[in-house]
Amino acid sequence: MITTDPIADFLTRIRNAIKARHRVVEIPASNLKKELTKVLYEKGYIQSYKFEDETAQGSIKIALKYNTLTKQSAIVNLTRVSKPGLRKYAKADELPRVLNGLGIAILSTSKGVVTDKEARTLNIGGEVLCYIY
Repeated sequence: MITTDPIADFLTRIRNAIKARHRVVEIPASNLKKELTKVLYEKGYIQSYKFEDETAQGSIKIALKYNTLTKQSAIVNLTRVSKPGLRKYAKADELPRVLNGLGIAILSTSKGVVTDKEARTLNIGGEVLCYIY
């Protein structure tokens, strides 16, 4: 199936899996989705991930992270910012802050896919892909 916005599809699959209380979600792979998954893992929003290359496209299996006592997901909200119809870019001095620094904004930059905090330290801007908190 061809999707117009693969990143929105990636975020929606994770959002739907969290609402359905699934432990694992499987997503068709791409290089950008793999980089997004690595950022989510590094920042502690997902428990683990695995890249599988059984088919031509491959897939990503993501183990979602939940609090053991409250059964609350580590991810409260996923919001797509830059869309195919309207791209959103931010300069190095105009990078967004999500929940006053409690959440993260993921950017696609010339140095790869990074968070807003990493982009500030590198002093680079880029396309704002999504907000996560």
